[in-house]
Amino acid sequence: MIDFDRVIDRTNTGSTKWNKYSGKDILPFWVADMDFAAPPQVLAALKQRIEHGIFGYTRASDTLSDAFLSWLLKEYHWEVPAEWLVWLPGVVPGFNLACRSAGVPGDGVMMSVPVYYPFLSAPENSSRKAIYVEKHLVNGRWEMDFESMEALYTKRCKMFLLCNPHNPTGRIYTREELSQLAEFCIAKNMLICSDEIHCSILLDKNKPHLPIASLSNDIAQQSITLYSPTKAFNIPGLSCAIAVIPNKKLRLRFENSYAGLISGISPLALTATETAFTNPGSWIKDLGDYLRNNRGLLQSAIDALPGVSAIPAEATYLAWIDIRELQIKNPGAYFESFGLGLSVGKQFMGDGYVRFNFGCPRKTLEEGIKRFQKAVLARATELGV
Repeated sequence: MIDFDRVIDRTNTGSTKWNKYSGKDILPFWVADMDFAAPPQVLAALKQRIEHGIFGYTRASDTLSDAFLSWLLKEYHWEVPAEWLVWLPGVVPGFNLACRSAGVPGDGVMMSVPVYYPFLSAPENSSRKAIYVEKHLVNGRWEMDFESMEALYTKRCKMFLLCNPHNPTGRIYTREELSQLAEFCIAKNMLICSDEIHCSILLDKNKPHLPIASLSNDIAQQSITLYSPTKAFNIPGLSCAIAVIPNKKLRLRFENSYAGLISGISPLALTATETAFTNPGSWIKDLGDYLRNNRGLLQSAIDALPGVSAIPAEATYLAWIDIRELQIKNPGAYFESFGLGLSVGKQFMGDGYVRFNFGCPRKTLEEGIKRFQKAVLARATELGV
């Protein structure tokens, strides 16, 4: 059994998450990495690889590719040949390269917002124009606004950037929604780049993840799908990702776009990735159970507070909390003053929201909830909410 309750001291480890508030009594619940040790089987494989003693330039092996392809087939009944794969040192480089592969400088890249903030700058990084379409909150569910997508589309829009499962709202898109998006992109001759890094962290058991490229050959030929086990197995510092690109011309364009820019993948990252795909053990199930309970604990606290609300995340370990009623001008600084480090919604183009990472031991979460309650109640009292 994995001891998810174990609190591990991450100070003095160079942790981006914890170093942000070094020397301050502020608990970090912002950046999307979890405060759990990596799975024992991954740690054992890394130890064995370290004992070999040589860490030269390394490429993804055939056994690693086979492991990933077997995982795709088992999890999603999606049969993919090895030649469709492009190995990368991370998903973020992947969707930046995808933007470079779509059209020419000045062309458009569309996305629904709020969204994972590196999406927002990816078009500009590639000399493309970002086209932002606001999501709609319909019957307690965040949905893509297809009417606005149609209205904002121009012939120079060459790609749609998709985040599924969605960060920060935690949505798992349905087959119907993905089919509608696929039909839209096929009709407009737009590529789709789908970041599916959170696909294994599913909290609603009756809502499965579906790769959009698996819907049909037509949409597969216009797609770049990005995967990585780094989120689900909590090894984000061991950066390794895979792009699945069925269209040969698009794949070559994608590969040419990173010539001289993208480094190789660490041999330790390759080892951890192969272990995750070949020997997941009970990790995914046990992690899902623990996160589901954490989600329930945080959701109950939110539901009992005035001036805030949240729709329970269907996937990920991230709560997207509506604090608009509290009218807080600087949410980051405000919650930090109560010892709580959250991600601010503006960063995702979601003003009036904060993102709370509940991927942590229960004791840490309980303390974070206490601080959140204190902060919310203080502001609600001040406003008379």
